[in-house]
Amino acid sequence: MSRARIVATIGPATRSREALATLARAGMSVARLNGSHADLDWHAETIALIRDVLPDVPILLDVPGRKVRTASLKVEPVFQKGDVLTLTTAEGHDGSEKVPVNYADLHRDVEAGDTILADDGTLRFHVERVDGQDIVIRADMAGQLKSCKGINLPFVSLSHGVVTERDRRMVEFALGNGVDFVGISFVESAEHVSAIRDLIGADSPRIISKVENRGGLARLEEIIDASDAIMIDRGDLSVETSLDRLALFQKEIIALANRHDTPVIVATEMLHTMIENPYPTKAEVSDITNAVLDGCAATMLSGETAVGPYYAEAVAVMRRISDVAVQHVYAAASGTEEPLADSIPNAVEQAVALICRGLPVTKIVAITRSGYAARKVALRRLRQPILAVSDDPMAARSFNLLPGTTGVCLDVSFSRDSTDHIVQCLHALWAQGRLAIDDLILVTSVGYPRSGNRMNLIQTHYVRDLVDTLGWRADEDRMDMVDIRAVRG
Repeated sequence: MSRARIVATIGPATRSREALATLARAGMSVARLNGSHADLDWHAETIALIRDVLPDVPILLDVPGRKVRTASLKVEPVFQKGDVLTLTTAEGHDGSEKVPVNYADLHRDVEAGDTILADDGTLRFHVERVDGQDIVIRADMAGQLKSCKGINLPFVSLSHGVVTERDRRMVEFALGNGVDFVGISFVESAEHVSAIRDLIGADSPRIISKVENRGGLARLEEIIDASDAIMIDRGDLSVETSLDRLALFQKEIIALANRHDTPVIVATEMLHTMIENPYPTKAEVSDITNAVLDGCAATMLSGETAVGPYYAEAVAVMRRISDVAVQHVYAAASGTEEPLADSIPNAVEQAVALICRGLPVTKIVAITRSGYAARKVALRRLRQPILAVSDDPMAARSFNLLPGTTGVCLDVSFSRDSTDHIVQCLHALWAQGRLAIDDLILVTSVGYPRSGNRMNLIQTHYVRDLVDTLGWRADEDRMDMVDIRAVRG
């Protein structure tokens, strides 16, 4: 199994049984749905299709949140430099005369002289005047304003609240349809993340916070601490901050997130030319390689797999490039010195890395209800594949976002006052055929969990010794494990 994780956006080009199966074979790890496009019926049907075809692939629903976009347009206006267009917050327009936007207060927040950018900053306008609900803008270049394209106002403070009514509807939809992750746009504080978590009211779906503006960068550490994962939306980030500093921002975000054991997804235009061409550019190859070298957990494809005809090729290309970069990371990491640990979990994490480099360990087993131990080990980017075991099926499926990790859900009761469940989990993995007789495994978990005590155990075992000592019998044991559910990565 490849350690590099790939998030692929599902759209019109890939919303079929055949296409989904092809994406999985090519290397897709997570299926993403963009809540800014299509309606909730479309998304519900697509989620049901993914669950039917790829039941163990985690699903990410990207929630638009405070993102301003053009509405779905019957007419997508073409314009020349200097042409005047009208944006409007009024209903009943289709683009033929005025272009409606999805943010009802936009006309109140902008004024003459403001800059408006669209479509990831590829289109630029300035505001001529505001007439009631109409915003009259003049184009600074030629182009076409299309449906559902993002609108950025990098120097304007928007008045809508942290959580919008649309957020509430989308989170309710996510809960009702059992998605594994929700992606939250334009996160600017831990308070924003907490407000969404309160709406969720459970451990799942897990929250992926999108860092894409100045506010997000200013409070980056608290956002990382509050989130389950981070996504770098480079399209909006480059428009809202500085294109010249985009690569540096990416490195800074990944480095800080890795120090907090928080996975990072790098997104936007990673293989943009493959929407229309079967081969990447050299710059795109370098981009993916550097994202992996920076330490990201996953890279993401958007239009490449949502609407492009070369969706399978795009995933396969990203998989090959990422795997080569990961091998380089392994080679460079050998022999590096560790700083002193400041906590028991961090010391255990360092010890796991040291043992895995010093012994011929073939698999790592992280027994973890919430995923803490799995994250700590996976972001170490060790060579060994990781089996992350939980008794929560949604948690186990979400572990598949982590590099080199296969989430496994077992019908084993995790004990707080003994470690008997560890042996039961190993027995179940053996019975499933996930542990082989010749494996040397490293097991990490928490024993007797209390507050702050989250990862304090390491065991190493030759599976052959466990089989002999505990009397495991492959044929009988594997027949007895029919009730065990597994989440494959």
